[in-house]
Amino acid sequence: MQVPLRTASTVEAYVANKEWRSALLPRCPLHPHGGCSLCRHGSYKRLTTPGVRIARWYCPQSRRTFSLLPDFLAARLPGLLTTIEEAVILADSARSIEAAADELRGLDISLPSAVRWLRRRIRAVRLSIEAAVEMSPQLMSCFMAEATSRRDFSSILLRLRADFAPEVLARIPAPLGFQCDRRRNGQLPDRQHDMGPDPGCDARYAATPKGIQRTCSPFRLISQHLSHPPPKTYFEFGRPIDV
Repeated sequence: MQVPLRTASTVEAYVANKEWRSALLPRCPLHPHGGCSLCRHGSYKRLTTPGVRIARWYCPQSRRTFSLLPDFLAARLPGLLTTIEEAVILADSARSIEAAADELRGLDISLPSAVRWLRRRIRAVRLSIEAAVEMSPQLMSCFMAEATSRRDFSSILLRLRADFAPEVLARIPAPLGFQCDRRRNGQLPDRQHDMGPDPGCDARYAATPKGIQRTCSPFRLISQHLSHPPPKTYFEFGRPIDV
């Protein structure tokens, strides 16, 4: 289980000061009134962010571990919140999602794989923003007003992570919050791509398809969902129903 570690440090300062050693979890998230034997459980590396280690705690009674994730790290996705935000903004400004994916991943992977990589991040940010607006429209409105007055639209996800309480973040999907993937509980359809090899990499430099719908940057997503709140979803017989 992931819980936020409140820190204003940058990645470099976090690594230089080895802040995971001094990280504290004052109470067990599953036993807020005490009564359990919560104890420190070492730390582990964040492979996609060199030098970063995550402090971990363990509750023997519930047999659960708790990872103290620094505010600058994305939840359930590799990398930083700022790098995910930059990828979404690039997809918004590029002529197509294929062009943005090619620029971000280059020759590391094939173009179809790069597009899937980028779409996963776009969809995750969209779901995070939708949940944040639905749960706290007043906070999001104040955030929008402040950002507009300062003309500072950078590091939006990072600032939202710092503004939301841990209890709220636990109900917001990743990468902003720490909500588990609802597909594991059968609440959302599985979006796994079809089996089989990717098409040939020769398509990487083919002509860009026309009519590709652009995504939105996080700031525009907030504006969109504040003016048009997402419909509430109810579940009946295990199937989602929008009303």
